[in-house]
Amino acid sequence: MNQYLKRRLVTLPVVLLIASFLIFSAVRFLPGDPARIMAGMQADQSTVEAVRVRLGLDRPFVEQYALFLKNAVRGNFGISIRSGKPVREEIADRFPYTLALASTSYCFAILLGLTAGLIAAGSQGSYVDHFVISSAVAAGSIPNYWLALMAMTFFCVHLGWLPLIGAESWRSYLLPSLTLGLMPAAVIARMTRASMLEVLHQDYIRTARAKGLSNTKVYLKHALKNALVPIVTIIGMNFAGLLGGAVITEAVFSWPGIGRLIVDAVRFRDYATIQGVTLLTVFIVISMNLLVDVLITIINPRIRIDWA
Repeated sequence: MNQYLKRRLVTLPVVLLIASFLIFSAVRFLPGDPARIMAGMQADQSTVEAVRVRLGLDRPFVEQYALFLKNAVRGNFGISIRSGKPVREEIADRFPYTLALASTSYCFAILLGLTAGLIAAGSQGSYVDHFVISSAVAAGSIPNYWLALMAMTFFCVHLGWLPLIGAESWRSYLLPSLTLGLMPAAVIARMTRASMLEVLHQDYIRTARAKGLSNTKVYLKHALKNALVPIVTIIGMNFAGLLGGAVITEAVFSWPGIGRLIVDAVRFRDYATIQGVTLLTVFIVISMNLLVDVLITIINPRIRIDWA
């Protein structure tokens, strides 16, 4: 296990290095000139060139990337073209809102997905099972932005129960969290059902029932424990999709998080902010995958032995 963790920790900087190069390169293909946007559309060419020199955009690509990498290691992602503030400060101001939204959304997704999946597996072939599966398929097929707009129209405009935009109180978290967490909840529910059904047909489950153990004990203590590995894996994998969906959700609900920040950054061709936010997202996803691998080795000791 220790050897596995060491290998993963060694590869982490390599993955981040490759990701930083791809991000830095991709941003340069965005249409539009950030120097022209910052100087103003009416500015003359000499002013635009002066801004380009100040931003370092006149330097060769390799030199620009080397400078970006050197500063990024120190936590310095440059100055935002849009606001004129350091990108590090922009992220520090916005990230707590995204973290709070992602946490509440994923807690909802895990709670709903696990509960629905367990109920469906326990009542295989019944109307309840068909209802859960149909609902999960429908929830996983609904576009995130459409669901957000419909929820806003019904609960905010027609009923007036919840605030329309912003993050002023706990009530502001309800609609964005439900909207963002519904799709991963559907995926978790389907994986939970499939994993539980596979385990429930194993010989040791029949043996446990033959010994006179209650269905609840067999279901939760024996079956669920052995079905958790693929469930935990899909939970970790869906975290990346959750961050991607947060961009759309935050834009629709005017949520002051990093999702809305990167949307504004793309509109203004704010290279520094796009690079900083995207690199942070990559780091979070990689760290989440590492955490999932550690949890899997704790749940299933045989995997830990294989990796030792």
